[in-house]
Amino acid sequence: MNLCAPSPATLTSTAWRWFALLTLVVWLAGCASLPSEVDRPVSTALANPEKTRLGNAVQQRAAKAGTRNDSGFALVNSAELAFTSRMALINAAEKTLDIQYYAIHADETTDRMFDALRAAAARGVRIRILLDDFNTAGKNAQVLKIAFERNIELRLFNPLPGGRGSLFFRLLGSLNDVDRMQRRMHNKIFVADNAIAITGGRNLGETYFGQGENTNFIDADVLAAGRIARELSRSFDLYWNNPLAYPVQSLMTREDIEKLKAPPAPKTAAPLDNPALPGTDGAGTASAAAPAPAKPAGVRTTTAPDGTVSVIEPLPDSTNLALLDWTWAPAVLLVDKPSKIAADADDVKEAQDTTVDGLLQLMSQASSDLLIVSPYFVPGRRMMDQFTAIRQKGVRIRVLTNSLASNDAPAAHVGYARYRKELLALGIEIYEMRAEQQGSLTSFGSTGSSGSTSGSRASLHSKMVVLDRSLLVIGSMNLDLRSQLQNTEVALAIRSAKLANDTIALIEPAMARGAYKVELENGLLVWRAPQGSVLKDARTEPDASAGLKLMLKLIGPFAPEEML
Repeated sequence: MNLCAPSPATLTSTAWRWFALLTLVVWLAGCASLPSEVDRPVSTALANPEKTRLGNAVQQRAAKAGTRNDSGFALVNSAELAFTSRMALINAAEKTLDIQYYAIHADETTDRMFDALRAAAARGVRIRILLDDFNTAGKNAQVLKIAFERNIELRLFNPLPGGRGSLFFRLLGSLNDVDRMQRRMHNKIFVADNAIAITGGRNLGETYFGQGENTNFIDADVLAAGRIARELSRSFDLYWNNPLAYPVQSLMTREDIEKLKAPPAPKTAAPLDNPALPGTDGAGTASAAAPAPAKPAGVRTTTAPDGTVSVIEPLPDSTNLALLDWTWAPAVLLVDKPSKIAADADDVKEAQDTTVDGLLQLMSQASSDLLIVSPYFVPGRRMMDQFTAIRQKGVRIRVLTNSLASNDAPAAHVGYARYRKELLALGIEIYEMRAEQQGSLTSFGSTGSSGSTSGSRASLHSKMVVLDRSLLVIGSMNLDLRSQLQNTEVALAIRSAKLANDTIALIEPAMARGAYKVELENGLLVWRAPQGSVLKDARTEPDASAGLKLMLKLIGPFAPEEML
């Protein structure tokens, strides 16, 4: 008898214990509910932003530009600028900071940002943080402690009832209300003194600012000043004062959050029988090799599977926003109403007039060129019909999206793969981002700061559309059914040939050097290797593991598109 193998009775007993535990968890979570009586004081954006230094600087810059346009813009085209521009707004704010995000990750990068927020609050700045509740479990629950600081409020939008020990059990406990769990606030807005704002695709966390050790998101934002910043603030107020926004204090205490902290890792002691001292070998005698020089504070290194070492240098504290290349142009805010997430959203007619619907209407007006950047690209039949109509006008359409290997949500690739051949048959040009980048994309998103990006895995996260080289749309939306039907989104449509062409100048090198071009050859897909690379063309999903390819085949025919 194999004494190491459990008996059938033991296996049965263990299985029943796990089943009983899961049943209990689901039952307890099903009993959990959100508070019905919530103290939710109404507040609004700063009424007179022109009386602040930032507001006054915006007015002076507009006057100097001699323009009739009341909104100014500057592209945030690197991971470093994405971080330092936000830090600059925190440091410059005198009255208010309004921050709205889908996710804020607890890590060193956000620690620095939160330290700056605490300093701003200490000097009297009112800070409102509105955060979707989906990603506030486990380690990330620690970001909620800032709600208990003076002058700082944090509200959770569309919270899930139950504990926050892990995302898995939170999802398990919400299976009785899947429809509401699926609808998330995906907006990303950062506004200082109701005068200057940042919006785009980024959440807050090290992987969005080029500091991730394994994966970094390729992303893009835009700084917006003047009238359009005030419109972003008004949309923030609609969400902030909505009944779906719960103050953290109505859901948990600071002690509850502290209890979720992971215990510190135990320190490993040197062997007691023959300890090796610094500068000596294992026998205690002086070693010939000199000790390695200490790395500068904050510098980290990572090693890729192929042995390539990458250096991640710390990000600067802030940047001088006045030195950026500002463009004054007409613009329109596209933003979903909070009612899109409400329990009866399907019955609310206004909830169907979405940000993605507005984007599709703009796209239908293209007359010559349409460039789309969407990490999760699941068109659906309605969008496919629109692409057909646009192509019939002779409009060139190019799409940059993730490959299966670079997609951080491979299930979304399943929905996209269904339409790939049909898209190509329409004459639409498709480019799929490579997962492994060699520093070629440092000017386009979060592939690194000033250090090397060799060995860093890249995942496309930017959401942009450029029409006829004259209109730029940038925001939080993806061209998929989730953004159209489930999540709330925000975007800016900016009429500026300069910004449009500057954006194209960022994207085209990424398509040429960092992406596979997908083509049809005798009815079969072929992936053309990026220009100047040593890679070869591929006949199947390049760089993807066998497991990912198998998943594509198994769930491809069954997965509902609106949930991908």
